Amino acid sequence: MDLAFFTNFSASLTAQEAELNTLQEEISSGVAVQTPEQNPSAFETALIGNDQLSALNGDTTSLGDIQGQLGDVSNGYTSVLSEISDVQQLVLGALNGTTSNQNMQSLATQVSAAEQQMLGIANTTGSNGTFLFGGTRGTVQPFQEQPDGSVVYMGDGGQSQAEISSDLSASTIATGEAFISGLQGDGTASVTAASTNTGTGVLLSDGVGNPTAATAFQQGNEPITVSFTTSGTGGVIYTATQTSSAGVTTTLATGPATSGTSLTLGGVDFQLTGTPAAGDSFTISPSRPQSVFTLLSNITTTLQTAGSTPAAAAITRQNLNQDLSALDQYQQTVTTAQAQTGVTLQSLSKTSASNATQETEVQNNVDTTIGTNFPAALTALDQNTTAVEAAMKAFSTVQNLSLFSVI
Repeated sequence: MDLAFFTNFSASLTAQEAELNTLQEEISSGVAVQTPEQNPSAFETALIGNDQLSALNGDTTSLGDIQGQLGDVSNGYTSVLSEISDVQQLVLGALNGTTSNQNMQSLATQVSAAEQQMLGIANTTGSNGTFLFGGTRGTVQPFQEQPDGSVVYMGDGGQSQAEISSDLSASTIATGEAFISGLQGDGTASVTAASTNTGTGVLLSDGVGNPTAATAFQQGNEPITVSFTTSGTGGVIYTATQTSSAGVTTTLATGPATSGTSLTLGGVDFQLTGTPAAGDSFTISPSRPQSVFTLLSNITTTLQTAGSTPAAAAITRQNLNQDLSALDQYQQTVTTAQAQTGVTLQSLSKTSASNATQETEVQNNVDTTIGTNFPAALTALDQNTTAVEAAMKAFSTVQNLSLFSVI
């Protein structure tokens, strides 16, 4: 018997079975090119595409982490603005002129509670466990209350930039700047009434009248004193003076001190309300930064110590009006910080959407390059299966022939 028949049949059957296995693997995995030998060009294209997908997936993960962290920061700012708004309403209530001492104490309690709420917000941690407003010192509680009730910032002003894509970097942290950088008074000047005042005068800021002069005053260190004396006709006049660092005192303005009198001092427009008495005085100082905790503590103290006499009530109104202006400063500061965070989040969102589009395009290209053509593969599998079955049947038939058996 010629053994070549068996050898050739066996080799052919082995090759067909190998082809069947390959087709079955392609169909089950969805990948037609699994080794460089199958299609070198397609395999290399797929490798490059998969590297791109890995990079994009890494970017997406980083984006998600940063978006989550900055989203928490933005929510923190929203809570801060809510607390500021609540305190503004409490101060306005205290300024309505009909609040009793008992109500003042109640308002003081509410402002004190708001300060504690603010401290809690400032010490919020993100989903990764780090403090949101500590700068690069995210593992240290940024705002720590001292035995005397003051609050100290233990964070820093450091920034951390993460590369999100080839052309975009984003800050991954926030600092406590929004809680400590607000300015006293209207942001240019802060007015303090002398504790010995006996009149009912209140000196209110009406805004900046001369921006250049206001900037120079705010950046300087020379306060202005507005004092009141009796005029020769028995009325009350004011005199505004400023003493330089060299000790030279200059008279800036003088005139009748009546309710409604307008003054422009240090580039700021002021209006005098009420009736000041001879011997009263106000000090206009350049605005300096104060933490929001100091501001809220000052408001609490003012409400707690509010007097019942007309003169004491005027001093309370003076202090509360200054604090109300300072609250406005903080409202602007926090709103600006939140807007900056919002811009970053918007950029991250756009980048995330772009990455998703790129991932889809690259994945489609990889699938097209090495992916299984299911209709063709299923047809080939069916044909090869039929061929193998036919070959096996033919071989069996030949084996059973009596003549073939004898041979």
